[in-house]
Amino acid sequence: MSNITIIPARPQRANSQQNETEKPKLRVAAYCRVSTDSDEQATSYETQVSHYTEQITRNPEWAFAGIYADDGISGTNTKKREEFNRMIADCMDGRIDMIITKSISRFARNTLDCLKYIRQLKDRNIPVFFEKENINTLDAKGEVLLTIMASLAQQESQSLSQNVKLGLQFRYQRGEVQVNHSRFLGYTKDENGRLVIDPEQAEVVRRIYREYLDGYSTDKIAAGLERDGILTGAGNPRWHTSTVAKILRNEKYMGDALLQKTYTVDYLSKKRIKNNGILPQYYVENDHEAIIPKEIFMRVQDELVRRRLVKVSPNGRKHGFSSNHVFSQMIVCGECGELFRRVHWNNHGCRSIVWRCLSRLQPTGVICHARTVNEEVLKNVVVQAFNEMLGSRSTYQKRLRDNLAMVLSGYEDEQALEIDKRLAELQQELINHASRKEDYNDIADEIFQLREMKQKNFTDTAVRDEQVKRINELNEFIEQQDSELTEFDESLARRWIKEIVVWDDRFSVELKSGVVVEIQE
Repeated sequence: MSNITIIPARPQRANSQQNETEKPKLRVAAYCRVSTDSDEQATSYETQVSHYTEQITRNPEWAFAGIYADDGISGTNTKKREEFNRMIADCMDGRIDMIITKSISRFARNTLDCLKYIRQLKDRNIPVFFEKENINTLDAKGEVLLTIMASLAQQESQSLSQNVKLGLQFRYQRGEVQVNHSRFLGYTKDENGRLVIDPEQAEVVRRIYREYLDGYSTDKIAAGLERDGILTGAGNPRWHTSTVAKILRNEKYMGDALLQKTYTVDYLSKKRIKNNGILPQYYVENDHEAIIPKEIFMRVQDELVRRRLVKVSPNGRKHGFSSNHVFSQMIVCGECGELFRRVHWNNHGCRSIVWRCLSRLQPTGVICHARTVNEEVLKNVVVQAFNEMLGSRSTYQKRLRDNLAMVLSGYEDEQALEIDKRLAELQQELINHASRKEDYNDIADEIFQLREMKQKNFTDTAVRDEQVKRINELNEFIEQQDSELTEFDESLARRWIKEIVVWDDRFSVELKSGVVVEIQE
């Protein structure tokens, strides 16, 4: 049988004053957080800091290890809570022995985050004390209670997130537009929070729209803005083509606003995705002063679609849009209908730039004998075409008047007022009567159809107005130009020439106004 001897603890003879001196104090830190930047919350923030500073310093067994406070930061995750993260790092570095905080919801509203950090601290024997719930995480019952309370806190955050969504929905329905103007090129906000035009930035927006309609690609527009030292809406010197494209597609530049373009899929991660019809959207017309007139905006949308469409040659070959050169996709073969391509040619040591039919450069299924045209010849053809119009003003002005009459007579009104009236009726039905899914779907389908009709009406009107404008501008150019052109002008070519057809003995220059000028060789 084993013999067990108990060795008693050695009595401590030192006096109590010596004990207190030798016993190290617990280094205690406090964590505070308020979730918004309002004045009321700022007061709460200052109150928490003052309260915990006094509480820690008043306890003779505690040493003050600091106050860690995040002001105006959400509690649903810890990514942006700089002070919280600094506090955890200090715990891991051995600078803190205990943390006190007001409640679990102040510490974290995400159950997983909360438990992760509590267990991480528990491994270092560092407790967190929650005053409101009276929980010390190192107690036996601490983690069970903590799991329950953290789950409740997460549900509270989810409920709050839902309330925020409902609040946004009500604001959307009232047509209240919210925009981060600090990154929105062309606008700032007045004292009432409404969008107002920034004149200097607005001119940059107008330049982008103007150059795009003049035939420049988003690449070339971006390069030009960088070259001229113009900053983006976010203040960056680097322009991406995607930035230019977004500006060209943003309806706010014509004074309207589409609300709820994106939505939050997860209230914890705050991840937002594009709203492709999952949630309703709200379109507010004439919300603020426009930088770009509606007809110009619609012309740009039409051009965006046109450039996405593939150009198909008569032999079935497809060509994507290109604006690398003023003559790109402008020179057409009169023999086979294929496009001409720009080629750097070295003919017996003589270097030059020429344009050749694609059928002669690669297999297209068509045998073509179209001639090769020097680029300088094409430039001269353009100059001759303009001078031909200037030399026969009355003849070409009559053609322009005939074209103008044809454009105006071919236009049919899409009864925009009736469309708007019916859309207003459907909006009311959607709000008041669509309690059944079938009713909702029927109303939604009709709204989509009418919106498409309205969009088409806008686009058709914009295209017609563009044709009218080009005809009038060309007529004015012919009227006011005193002398013939002496050199090629790229801006005139981009602005007015639609196509140049190359024949064996001539060139047919078709302008965007519908006029065709024949230039004989």
